[in-house]
Amino acid sequence: MDQNMKRSIILEHYQNPKNKGLIDDETYIKINMNNESCIDEVDLMVKLEDGKIKDIRFDGEACAICTSSTSVMIDTLLGKTLSEAQEIINNFYNMIEEKEYNEELLEQANAYNDISKQPNRKKCALLSWWGIEKALEKNK
Repeated sequence: MDQNMKRSIILEHYQNPKNKGLIDDETYIKINMNNESCIDEVDLMVKLEDGKIKDIRFDGEACAICTSSTSVMIDTLLGKTLSEAQEIINNFYNMIEEKEYNEELLEQANAYNDISKQPNRKKCALLSWWGIEKALEKNK
């Protein structure tokens, strides 16, 4: 993926994030994540149904990297089974930590493959991914 494509994905998901806005529904798992080193604070709502991720919603105040990463994560994980989602999450972590990973699984999330060059931005990219993992853990 070239730099222009990466910038385009990040900008699009920052300016027009997917599923932004929380709803009043007790059937969702709710998680709050914040990054002590910056302004990023994200509330996630996850609906699991029949072993799949049926819906993910979010809201909060966050930088461009955190907001876009959250939106890309939602796009990537919606409709996946819990095991598929965990595999994608693990591959995202590996990519951010410059370990071996499966590019095909990450789809648009590959836009963050060089975020490790900016160590102070890693938490921004990872915050919601950590949150979704917490939500999946609550379901076990």
